[in-house]
Amino acid sequence: MNIEKAENTMREFLEAFDIDLKKAGMEKTPKRVAKMYEKLFDGLREDTKIVWGETFNGGNSLVAVKNLPFCSVCEHHLAPFFGEVDIVYLPKNGKIAGFGKFAKLVEILSHRPQLQENLTEQIADAVYTDLSARGVLVVISARQLCMMLTGESLFNTETVTSVMKGEFTTNGALSKEAWRLIGKEKE
Repeated sequence: MNIEKAENTMREFLEAFDIDLKKAGMEKTPKRVAKMYEKLFDGLREDTKIVWGETFNGGNSLVAVKNLPFCSVCEHHLAPFFGEVDIVYLPKNGKIAGFGKFAKLVEILSHRPQLQENLTEQIADAVYTDLSARGVLVVISARQLCMMLTGESLFNTETVTSVMKGEFTTNGALSKEAWRLIGKEKE
């Protein structure tokens, strides 16, 4: 990433809206915004496969990691969206990962320009493929600033997306148990 180029571009962008960058408090705004987006997009330079590190033998029962916070940037408006991710997976041959690895996975994938639907799919794909899970359920509940700021004024709107893979798509009892573990039972 070229932070200097981002800073200069942000300066030009703000000046295009007649924002006085010489005004007290605004002098360093282009630099601050460039640094903020550098952090928000740092997932573009990371591969999710390296997240898992050492895996462990931990049995074959369902594992749920809930309420993982995230903040991402909508690729349509470059406005933040944020919320929580719930992940349930069914290990294959007892292969499990440390719980903190799921937080790192969510961070990497959310620190890219995203759509919530794609983020949900990418997290599910990574758990299913990288851990060779027999099944996975990912649910994201989020608030989209673009919905709040672009005229719709939908301040209390929450968007929920989910993706199921593997045995959760074919075994109704497993699927129901996965949903129960995250407190979102399906009938």
